[in-house]
Amino acid sequence: MNTLTFIRTNSRWLIAGGAMMFATSFGQTYFISIFAKQIMETYSLSHGDWGSLYALGTTASGLTMIWAGGLADRFRARALTTVTLIIMAIFCLAMAFNSSVWLLPAVIFGLRLSGQGILNHVAMISMVRWYTATRGRAVAIANLGFSIGEAFVPMIVVALLVYISWQTVWVAAAGISLFFMFFLRFLLVKERTPHSIAQTTQAVGISAKHWTRKEAISHPLFWLLIPAAITPSMFTTAVFFQQVHLAEVKGWQHVHLVALFPAFTAMGVVAGLAFGWAIDKWGSIRILPFMLIPLACGLLVFSNFNNLTAGLIALLLMAITQGAVSTVSVAFWSEVYGTKHVGAIKALATAFMVFGSAIGPLVTGRLIDIGYSFPAQMPIYVVYILAVCGVTYFATHRFLRK
Repeated sequence: MNTLTFIRTNSRWLIAGGAMMFATSFGQTYFISIFAKQIMETYSLSHGDWGSLYALGTTASGLTMIWAGGLADRFRARALTTVTLIIMAIFCLAMAFNSSVWLLPAVIFGLRLSGQGILNHVAMISMVRWYTATRGRAVAIANLGFSIGEAFVPMIVVALLVYISWQTVWVAAAGISLFFMFFLRFLLVKERTPHSIAQTTQAVGISAKHWTRKEAISHPLFWLLIPAAITPSMFTTAVFFQQVHLAEVKGWQHVHLVALFPAFTAMGVVAGLAFGWAIDKWGSIRILPFMLIPLACGLLVFSNFNNLTAGLIALLLMAITQGAVSTVSVAFWSEVYGTKHVGAIKALATAFMVFGSAIGPLVTGRLIDIGYSFPAQMPIYVVYILAVCGVTYFATHRFLRK
């Protein structure tokens, strides 16, 4: 089946997957970090303080995902997205009207859990359950929703902030969340076969069996791959979270940096589609060890060059990894462990990924406070990333190659 025929015959479910991914926007760092300056001024926070509060809320959401992610094995996507988007709308309103710095971590927790956590998780689990032979393409196409949000939402919001308050933007975000709730209820009246709950025919993983979460975490492979799960979110989140600081130290206008995001997204889309095709042809296991190398190259460029063109090149390199992660890492868990319990297994991996997205802002913010600019920190991060690539290569060759 060619790609156009595949899209046409599966449009309802692919649109649903893309809509879920777009709706995660309001819980993603690329959206929340737009308001970093306003939030720090409103609550009298330093870079380190804001990073610490963000890390606290994000870490709590990651820990909660260990339990919440398993809900994708028990409930249909329609029910989970309905509840999750209502929760997201509530916390968007909380961000708009909260006046206490002590409640700020709780607001971040709710946004991160509903957006980056559950909604993202349900979208990807649905794709890997609904599709088997065309899983790579399905995941890549659904991720276009995330890419569209990442490309255009920041630009729209930065433009709107010239005319309206940042709190008003969050009220609008609550309304948009509810719109997507009703839209997804319409699209998912009928779900694709096989269903998105773990009670029907499922694809097995390695050793021709369905791995449970207990079995997965009892095997060293899972733990050797966790650094690869943590690393992309750690440093990509840090770049978006520190975008205001990065623009300042590089001598760029913030709006000029934000204007590069669509190029980042476009490259991520192309990379995601390319890796989706590659997964369907060769499998995710062969690709996984190399997907972080462009991220390391991007940070190296950011660290050593100050012109905006170099910033564009750095973002394009990072986007290759972003595209790879959005497809390869999702397909990998079901390819290795099967789909029956993939919700619970991937939930644990997602918890670590969310934890990584907490570490990035926390560490970089504290180092900025003591005088180390974000670009000055990047060379050591490059060394770490290359070490993770080595560990991942060892793990896949030791346990997965026949």
